[in-house]
Amino acid sequence: MIYLTLFWEFAKVGIFCVGGGYASMPLIQAAVVDTYRWMSLGEFVDIFTISQMTPGPIGINAATFAGMKIAGIPGAICATVGFCTPSLILGIVLANLFFKYGDIGPIRGILNGLRPAVVALIAAAGISFVVLALWNEETLPEDLTTIDPLGVIILLVSLAAVRKKIGVIKLLAATGVAGLVLGIIQQNLLG
Repeated sequence: MIYLTLFWEFAKVGIFCVGGGYASMPLIQAAVVDTYRWMSLGEFVDIFTISQMTPGPIGINAATFAGMKIAGIPGAICATVGFCTPSLILGIVLANLFFKYGDIGPIRGILNGLRPAVVALIAAAGISFVVLALWNEETLPEDLTTIDPLGVIILLVSLAAVRKKIGVIKLLAATGVAGLVLGIIQQNLLG
């Protein structure tokens, strides 16, 4: 039953993740963290991070890693196939329509209307990730002074690095090492 559920949940994500892999993140989060509670937000953010570091599309990587975490190799296969199936079918149908009728105005209008919603989905996921990164909690705490200074430093340095066009892999490797070193230093000072 878990395999059918994984296939169906990731097929729904595949249908509605218009705008690329980042748009799929809040949909995957809603299924695996919020609805089924198969994993915590922290585990999901770890999967999201690993999905960025590995070759291939981030949405497919996230589906594969989430499926693996939830139900092993068969779960990874079900989640990945579920995620890819709607895109495959829709891609074939739209390609046939496009080549048969040319540029379809209503389709372009639909896509233009979906862009703001995609930005909202990505922003919502980003806000959840910022809260987890800066407060180490899944929801914004009442006491905002409990912010993690190490998280703030790494976030600000990462934002500066992104503005300087530092590559994703270099940035993730550097921040991982920095987090390890600063965490060890912090632990030794506190303890």
